[in-house]
Amino acid sequence: MKCVDLSKFSNKFYKPAGSIKKGLWWMASVLLFKSPLPCLYGFKKMLLMIFGAKIGKRFVIKPNVKIKYPWFLEAGDDVWIGEGVWIDNLTMVRIGNNVCISQGVYVMTGSHDYKKETFDLVLKEVSVKDGAWIGAMSVVCLGVTINECSVINAGSVVTKDTTAYTIYHGVPAIAVRKRVID
Repeated sequence: MKCVDLSKFSNKFYKPAGSIKKGLWWMASVLLFKSPLPCLYGFKKMLLMIFGAKIGKRFVIKPNVKIKYPWFLEAGDDVWIGEGVWIDNLTMVRIGNNVCISQGVYVMTGSHDYKKETFDLVLKEVSVKDGAWIGAMSVVCLGVTINECSVINAGSVVTKDTTAYTIYHGVPAIAVRKRVID
């Protein structure tokens, strides 16, 4: 039986941006985003947009946030990004309006094909629809859509698309009840 041979791995096809753009973003990210020091939300939003992010009004981003590539980020109006969030967006992450991504959440858009000897890179977009709330320390896996007004309870791992107005909990996350908003 074959096994993975990492010496055969190649992701030469993957070119998210030029070296200069990636280098400039890395410096800005280390100094202003991954830092525990507070920085004005408007300044961070402006910097993200300079690097190609599309961001709506009243965008709140706390300290120590890691965003892999801002040019693969879209966020609507009234979006809150909590402290310690990692948006590992090797490809697009689309966030709707009125979305809260709580502290320590990890959003992944890339993985590897464990069925291939070459352990190929796999990329799939993530979408978080209007009114969703992703609880602290949760993981959103590649290719997942968090649908309208879904709630992901703290510490959950979302491996499949959610149903709108539904609360999810666990590893892997399962629907536990409907969300009713007064």
